[in-house]
Amino acid sequence: MPREHRPAKSIRVLLAEDQTMLRGALALLLGMERDMEVVAQVAAGDAIVDAALLHRPDVALLDIELPGISGLDAAAELRAQAPDCRVLILTTFGRPGYLRRAMEAGAAGFLVKDGPVEELAQAIRRVLTGETVIDPALAAAALGAGPDPLTAREREVLRASAGGATVADVAARLHLSESTVRNHLSSAIGKTATRNRTEALREAHHQGWL
Repeated sequence: MPREHRPAKSIRVLLAEDQTMLRGALALLLGMERDMEVVAQVAAGDAIVDAALLHRPDVALLDIELPGISGLDAAAELRAQAPDCRVLILTTFGRPGYLRRAMEAGAAGFLVKDGPVEELAQAIRRVLTGETVIDPALAAAALGAGPDPLTAREREVLRASAGGATVADVAARLHLSESTVRNHLSSAIGKTATRNRTEALREAHHQGWL
């Protein structure tokens, strides 16, 4: 909407989405809302905080899986460095584990991308008033899901083992002994009820624990 037709105080929105076409579509659709203005768009997680500090958005709309750092990690950084900016997670992956991590990171809302834009616009308005907005189906799924059984170190070792990294590679990267890495991988495999670390990594991603 043209600036001259906007109210004196528009809701300032930051968009973080790595798919160029989707990011442009979201910016266009939200820009058509009379009370909203997209003031920044970024394609990588590690650009979010700098953009927020520069443009001072009221709400940051973040995808989870981004180049650099994830939207969940960026949400935690925003809470520390731009506490007045409310965070709304918008993702393709409606996983209970992601919801738990988003809430722990200080996010004010969590929606999946298949909803109507009117619902998204209303969610932005609601989180700005102090409400917490969560996709109802995901909230129900989260209530039925158990807590993340992995320790922080087990998650770190699983992440480091992605892409075919050997035990020696993981040990060197994390400054651990190879026996310690094996112990953490074995524990993660047991907790995820899988047969090997590849399956454990896949299951942990599926549950939203990583």
